[in-house]
Amino acid sequence: MRNPHQQIQRQGLWLLFALLALLLAQVPPARAERIKDLASVAGVRTNQLVGYGLVVGLDRTGDQTNQATFTVQSLINMLERLGVTIPPGTNLQLQNIAAVAVTAELPPFAKPGQAMDVTVSSIANAKSLRGGTLIATALKGVDGEVYAIAQGNLAVGGLGVDGRDGSRVSINVPSVGRIPGGATVERAVPAVIGDAEVLTLNLHTPDFTTATRLAAGINATVGGGTALAVDPTSIQVRAPQSQADRVAFVSVLENLEVSPGDGPARVIVNSRTGTVVINSRVQVLPAAVAHGSLVVSITEDFDVSQPQPFSRTGETVVTPQSRIDVTQGDNRMFLFKAGVDLNEIVQAVNQVGAAPGDLVAILEALRAAGALRAQLIVI
Repeated sequence: MRNPHQQIQRQGLWLLFALLALLLAQVPPARAERIKDLASVAGVRTNQLVGYGLVVGLDRTGDQTNQATFTVQSLINMLERLGVTIPPGTNLQLQNIAAVAVTAELPPFAKPGQAMDVTVSSIANAKSLRGGTLIATALKGVDGEVYAIAQGNLAVGGLGVDGRDGSRVSINVPSVGRIPGGATVERAVPAVIGDAEVLTLNLHTPDFTTATRLAAGINATVGGGTALAVDPTSIQVRAPQSQADRVAFVSVLENLEVSPGDGPARVIVNSRTGTVVINSRVQVLPAAVAHGSLVVSITEDFDVSQPQPFSRTGETVVTPQSRIDVTQGDNRMFLFKAGVDLNEIVQAVNQVGAAPGDLVAILEALRAAGALRAQLIVI
């Protein structure tokens, strides 16, 4: 027969375990991301294509052919290939054609016959490509080989209107357009998923911690010794020999979730736009900051002094009157305590009414004083 005291203890332990399980279930999981979002498979990449072509059918918004002579030359060459001969010395004054550069990105594993989007950009002085049609244009790679042919009607999001007096209103950029599915792949680029023994995963952002965690996550799921972090960017993974099996294997890997390592403490300052970005790892040592503003306003007025009525000796005199006003802001000093985080920094700066430009000056002063524990990067 069981001891009642032992039975009560056992019931208490089970209740404790149930309570711990309930608490663990309520704890939010650590931030995790898919390997698909953190890394890419080496060798699986896009390829840039470029071509030169003509856009026709414009409503008098094309190139000024008296200035862009190569546009006329391109048109003559195209017509000759189509069997149309232009008499020598013919002066073509056209406004409905434009010379353009056609660019596209060939996706990895793209096969002949598949369609892809292209971007069409004016080369010369065309005002707008709206309503134009791109004539068949060969798209070449850096090796000079033709990988796609582009043709179709342009979709232009911009708008440009000219007045007879020379005034002009432009919305967005009407000299650039897109053709969705406007190119057809003519040649495939050979691509292999890894080499004979392993495939390599390359992190988008190199990090020792993330690379180590990614390799550990693969080993915990697939098996020990499967993955090895060789440097902060690359992780080598032993994969099946068959290409079909590798496709399924990569499908499993890219859906595994890994908690990436936190990036270094950084403050990014864009000196041109005044944008300041501070990540959550930035901390400040004890420091006192006083930030004020001094505004000097100078106003120039003119005082006119006229002689008395019916006075024959006086004359009108204009005398300048200058007024200088000096206003100094009454912003107070604020104190950064040890180990403050991003929220406290932003709140303290907002309390004194500092603008983004003032925030840059404050951060630079904190860094010079040795109180800013972060990399200050100015771009």
